[in-house]
Amino acid sequence: MAMSLIWTGMVVAALLCGLATGHGEAVASAAMEGAAAGVSLCLSMAGVLCLWMGVMEVMRRSGLSEKLTRLLKPILRPLYPDFAGDPKVMDAISANVSANLLGLGNAATPLGIEAARRMSRRTPGSASNSLCMLVVCNTASIQLLPTTVASVRMAAGCSAPFDILPAVWLASGISVTVGILAAKLFGKLWR
Repeated sequence: MAMSLIWTGMVVAALLCGLATGHGEAVASAAMEGAAAGVSLCLSMAGVLCLWMGVMEVMRRSGLSEKLTRLLKPILRPLYPDFAGDPKVMDAISANVSANLLGLGNAATPLGIEAARRMSRRTPGSASNSLCMLVVCNTASIQLLPTTVASVRMAAGCSAPFDILPAVWLASGISVTVGILAAKLFGKLWR
């Protein structure tokens, strides 16, 4: 609700400023161009998102996601010790991590919600340390292939959309490390 009010206020302020300065026609033209660019961007990103969601579904059906779960277990068990013995929760977390590694924030969100839903069954009404860790890791995710960002760059006319890889790897590695350390620290402080 608050965001709706903020965006509405910004649009109204832009229109009033445009009319007051005699640039109403330019504001209307920019609004139409922005709307067209938004639709084009959504369509180009939808294609990339559909591709990677399809890859995730093929991975699930072929059993590759189960193998990935086994591969990620040594990393995920210490992060989620309360659920290390629950294969359904660990599968959901692994799927979420896989989607994040591929840079699919939009695809990772429903997988993260599924993992959170399964985790919250043990502690209804409160967030466990493992659930907080899931939120931190999902938010700060390490991205090996930032496909969503690359598709936005490609739609904007970038000739080398993946030339940001080293910066993305460094930034996401630092953010996940700091997030995990903070979650562990606060988990110990607020028992």
